[in-house]
Amino acid sequence: MLGAGLIAGCGSDDAETQSIKVGTVAGPETDVMQVAKQIAKDEYNLDIEIVEFTDYVSPNAALADGSLDANAFQHEPYLNSMVEDRGYDFVIAGKTFVYPIGAYSERYDDISNAPDGATIALPNDPSNEGRSLILMHNEGLLELDDPENLEATPVDISDNPHDYEFREIEAAQLPRVLPDVDMAFINNTFAQPAGLSLDDALIKEGPESPYVNLIVTREDKQDDEAIQNLVKAYQSQAVIDKADELFKGAAVPGWE
Repeated sequence: MLGAGLIAGCGSDDAETQSIKVGTVAGPETDVMQVAKQIAKDEYNLDIEIVEFTDYVSPNAALADGSLDANAFQHEPYLNSMVEDRGYDFVIAGKTFVYPIGAYSERYDDISNAPDGATIALPNDPSNEGRSLILMHNEGLLELDDPENLEATPVDISDNPHDYEFREIEAAQLPRVLPDVDMAFINNTFAQPAGLSLDDALIKEGPESPYVNLIVTREDKQDDEAIQNLVKAYQSQAVIDKADELFKGAAVPGWE
């Protein structure tokens, strides 16, 4: 397993090369990290091995057991819920982008056309489910007991005037179930690879969203030069340009 320690570098200048493993979620976010990887190599002599995952749980488990040195996929409410639930010793190393969540439908082109009793699919991880319900609350589609509760679930709905039925689905599977439901809340991480544009969302978060994604590491590595250089490489104009290309303007830099 590659760590964050120094290993002998190659080349005539005898420079030392640092090497770290960074976890990402497969898809365009990994493509963005590929740009940061090149910048890290060119500017900081840092080799980044990108490890791709297809869910939101495994990257934190791998970071906790030492298989990764950092990961870049989650926002702070989700991080906090995982730390509270599993006791992870994690810290925030830097910010990446806000990837707005939106509600998509193959049956309706306006939220007002969704019928009473509509079936709505929600991501089943605690913070993104709450994020979706809060967005519905803010749109006046339902009422929550506490609209500030970032981990709200359907049991926290105090008024459901349209009698919506909810299905809780793993986030990565939501694009696949879209044809089977009236509406699905899909994070842009999974919406973009499925050919869904944020412009097509019936309702969506704006740039004021507090759900900025993060580069996360373990507490014992927060001062490592390699982690700091990873953050600097990521927070660069080339990375912004790549994200803008891939996400069509739907990725908002969270560090500016």
